[in-house]
Amino acid sequence: MSIWVDENTKVVVQGITGRDGSFHTKMMLEYGTKVVAGVTPGKGGQTVEGVPVYDSMFDAVAETGANTSIVFVPPRFAVDAIYEAVDSGVELIVAIPEGIPALDEAKIYDYVAKNGARLIGPNCPGIISPGKSKVGILPAQIFKEGNIGVVSRSGTLTYEIVYNLTNSGFGESTCVGIGGDPIIGTNFIDVLEAFEADPQTEAVVLIGEIGGTDEQQAAEFIRDNMSKPVVAFIAGQTAPPGKRMGHAGAIISGSEGTAAEKIAKFEECGVPVAKIPSEIPELVKKALGG
Repeated sequence: MSIWVDENTKVVVQGITGRDGSFHTKMMLEYGTKVVAGVTPGKGGQTVEGVPVYDSMFDAVAETGANTSIVFVPPRFAVDAIYEAVDSGVELIVAIPEGIPALDEAKIYDYVAKNGARLIGPNCPGIISPGKSKVGILPAQIFKEGNIGVVSRSGTLTYEIVYNLTNSGFGESTCVGIGGDPIIGTNFIDVLEAFEADPQTEAVVLIGEIGGTDEQQAAEFIRDNMSKPVVAFIAGQTAPPGKRMGHAGAIISGSEGTAAEKIAKFEECGVPVAKIPSEIPELVKKALGG
């Protein structure tokens, strides 16, 4: 199995006729993802990489039975695109754009939750279940099917750690990039809960970063609710105090949100933490009893 995307996932690309939408549509199709439709208002009737384009999400979902959307719409239009995706009835929405205002993200979060959909992102690389489906911008060539679940706030750091896992003989059940904004649709605990229930996943790698308290809450959830082993890495261990480092959510307030505080919490809850990304495979091996 896997979590949230698999060989039955049918994807609509919102913003398919744009530069990023068309490029990543091609990449997803080449991976084997079932991209069944695209949406760009005013461009219905066209095709992109053989995928039919519709004027609205309602038409696309009605015609193709799509259950998932990926949003490649510019930030100023992305909010409305997400609302439209929810209203169309898709179960999963992956929002790639960064730069969506936090107030809008709060409204989106509430709307998605009230309507029973799931949002991954915004400002995220997406999700991949290797060998089954990729909905996002993740570099598929570094992944292989296996039993390690990966959840991360970082994009490129995720790729480095997955590359190390794959080269060490491990494969991944699902990898979820949850995004680095202060308000996101799916958090660490949501993903950990799904991995705990997934028969394919035998261990989990959690990649956090400075800022906020999501990692501390995840550590407590792992301690209290997870039977599967989890190992972690926290980015930003050398970040200067008071500086925002990359993601909008990566900012430290006083002593709260520092790498040291997060690492201490994980260790207190029995979660081993790698000092550098290349240590992750060995920690996973030990966690699995190897």
